[in-house]
Amino acid sequence: MSASRRPDRRIPDISAWLDHAFCTDPADRVAAEDAISRLYALLGEPPPQFVWVLSPNAAVPRLRPSPALSLEPVEARLATRVAALRERRRDLSPEARQTVKEAVAGLVRAAIPQTLGLHWYGQQDAYWVPPGSGDPELELWATLVRSCGWWWPREGVCVVAERPLAIRTEPSGSAYRLHSATGPAVVYPDGWGVHAWHGTRVPSWVIEDPTADRINREFNVEVRRCAVEHLGWAAYIEQAGLRLLSRAPDPGNPGCELQLYNLPPQKWHAPSRLLLAVNGSVERDGTRRRYGLRVPAEFDHPLDAAGWSYGLTGAQYARLQRRT
Repeated sequence: MSASRRPDRRIPDISAWLDHAFCTDPADRVAAEDAISRLYALLGEPPPQFVWVLSPNAAVPRLRPSPALSLEPVEARLATRVAALRERRRDLSPEARQTVKEAVAGLVRAAIPQTLGLHWYGQQDAYWVPPGSGDPELELWATLVRSCGWWWPREGVCVVAERPLAIRTEPSGSAYRLHSATGPAVVYPDGWGVHAWHGTRVPSWVIEDPTADRINREFNVEVRRCAVEHLGWAAYIEQAGLRLLSRAPDPGNPGCELQLYNLPPQKWHAPSRLLLAVNGSVERDGTRRRYGLRVPAEFDHPLDAAGWSYGLTGAQYARLQRRT
């Protein structure tokens, strides 16, 4: 399996460098272990014992706290050196940070429920580690960008994760974000992975088997939104058995329609209805997103429901020239 198309960059060497962050080749274990051993040496420590795991999630059971006798653990001393290095270097670009650290590494980290402690991202440190810096210490970090996944330095041992088998992304403005409509957006050699819908981390069922019943049981608003978008509003309305109460042209969004549906009783919600509308603003990918808004059950007309969402009466909303 391979990663999706890489971001196009105006600076060729930066584009090629950021490709390492999305690399899905097996780790170069020899190069990674040599670079990490040299970083340990800078701390006055001998080479650690290396423990390789097949995903960041698999690293958790292998991590152990540093001995109580250690006043300043290896990972803390390494973090101090990294802070000094980063004082001299800035992130390569805001887009690099947004794509690599926030949109990819951040979602992978959020999918791991356990505490990881201090760790570094290996290939996904590409957003701050520059290529060809000429600085011997930075070049050790650059070697890790080229050679491995996440890693956890500890006293006498270092846990290192393999790179993913696949990283699937889509354009999002000038950056990229995780997205896959058919399976995990990130998947590791042990089968562990992360599902994402247009940059939002979601449970696997949202991608692999979205149903109205699962959507209605979901508490998280963003997860519900993603699941409905994937299933499609027409399919959701049919599966959920929603009854159309009324419809009207949207005066604040010319050419679009407001639809008001009756919602069945749900134990964690007060009686309500569903207002289906089209976003007045264009998304980063150029589309206009359809969205559903839960409104009080007292509304029988979509203009009144739409006005309520803006703190207006239906009559006031009807006079809007344009909404966002």
